[in-house]
Amino acid sequence: MTESSRRTFLSLAGKWAILGLGVAPALGGVLTGCETMEAVTRASTDLGVSTGVLDKEKADSITETVQETAKGFEDITPEQGYYIGRAVSANILRQYKPFNNTAANQYLNVLGQVLAQSSDLPETFRGYRFLILDSDDINALSAPEGFVFITRGMLRCCQHEDAAAAVLAHEIGHVQHKHGLQAIQKSRITSALTNLAIKSAKGLGSEKLTQLTETFENSILDISKTMINSGYARSFEVQADEAAVKMLKRVGYNPHGLEDMLEVMKKNLKPGGLDFAKTHPSPAWRIASIRPLLGDYPSKVAKPKARQDRFEKALGTV
Repeated sequence: MTESSRRTFLSLAGKWAILGLGVAPALGGVLTGCETMEAVTRASTDLGVSTGVLDKEKADSITETVQETAKGFEDITPEQGYYIGRAVSANILRQYKPFNNTAANQYLNVLGQVLAQSSDLPETFRGYRFLILDSDDINALSAPEGFVFITRGMLRCCQHEDAAAAVLAHEIGHVQHKHGLQAIQKSRITSALTNLAIKSAKGLGSEKLTQLTETFENSILDISKTMINSGYARSFEVQADEAAVKMLKRVGYNPHGLEDMLEVMKKNLKPGGLDFAKTHPSPAWRIASIRPLLGDYPSKVAKPKARQDRFEKALGTV
């Protein structure tokens, strides 16, 4: 791919991201490298040749195109991640309305910023942002580069500030480990390259680049569905919990706040629901997995009056 084509590709993707439609250039960066992308491409084109959809010449042309593109987008940048996160956030806000309470959202942002600064990723492209969603669902979501969303239902599982801090720290943990970006790879890459093969069979020509970007246009929708409907892999949830415990300790919160929140959640979750119960491991399983990490902190979380007062004042109406 020429440098001018690469610039055009990035420009188009950036415009789509601003509109909440998606970002194509980031996709190459969330793969494990060019070799992974090429391996999936070979599988797709081999299938096309074996079924008669493609001839050998067109299959080779597709492989060459994908190899060329992969070389141009080997690593995702923070800026690209920001536009992905922004687009994913737009999809989240299509499903959930923001909670219109300035004081509650300001409190959550102050608390979140403090925790983020203690994480292993204290800086993102344009900083962390935290927002309460006006929903009784028990859920929390985070998009790449620091967009974090917490439902009212989730905050009702928090009986003190240490518990609310634990929820935010868990979501910051997902951002820190870039779990959202990895979800694009899982949900999209195989079908995307298969579609590329089929579309290319109809003729690549001068529209090669346009077809490629169209193929990946729905990647943002797919990562949104992964977070909202199916959830991350259990190993990702463990990583996020481990990161949360570290953050809580660094800031001075009792990490048992995470356990307290999970205990309340266990009582509040409805079997067969479409919220946290569907997209996360069970609270009981998570409690068992984090207990070895909690250390010598008192199992009963203290509630200093000043801290509890500000917590109740900010979130009492949630």
